[in-house]
Amino acid sequence: MTDIAVIDYGMGNLRSVAKALAHVAPGRAIVVSADPDVIRGAARVVLPGQSAMPDCMRCLDASGLRDVVVEAVRTRPFLGICLGLQMLFETSEEGPTPGLAVLAGGVVRFESGAMALPSGQRLKVPHMGWSPVRQTRVHPLWAGIPDGSRFYFAHSYLPVPADPALTAGTTEYPVPFTCAIARANIFATQFHPEKSHSAGLQLLANFVAWDGQG
Repeated sequence: MTDIAVIDYGMGNLRSVAKALAHVAPGRAIVVSADPDVIRGAARVVLPGQSAMPDCMRCLDASGLRDVVVEAVRTRPFLGICLGLQMLFETSEEGPTPGLAVLAGGVVRFESGAMALPSGQRLKVPHMGWSPVRQTRVHPLWAGIPDGSRFYFAHSYLPVPADPALTAGTTEYPVPFTCAIARANIFATQFHPEKSHSAGLQLLANFVAWDGQG
């Protein structure tokens, strides 16, 4: 049986995610796969994503894996990364593009008028680099990670959940926004744990051990 399936729908930083998982879970069966049967048979599923939302959704539909992803989101420990988080919501302003509508809410672009620090310094979009993450509630995937740990971001759009209770972590650029969500067996991050050194590796190790209960 496959322990962890990293979904290969033609987009995303698949190999680096799989390599990071293998680093924290030696001996586990970790595969990058586009095979629906392999994904359905995996104990845990990871959905990475990068590039543009319209491209990701187009590739997901072309791969024939949409229903498999939705099934995985509902049935086992699931980790979404970057666009793998954004795809879970109903809509994105990028395109605009409809998402999988697993979670209520949307994805919006950083507001240009808000991209300034109190000093007047303008911030660039995309948000690229390291930012501290505030853990807004206790969750097994935060275990062993100090509150305020820095994670790596690379994005121009951000999630706005309809239900504030979905938020598990926030960061500021320059205003606070949701950067991690959790519900039941779902955990997803706007940042890239596979690029986030010790904090990111700890989060991935926590996912490997997680039973899907929040």
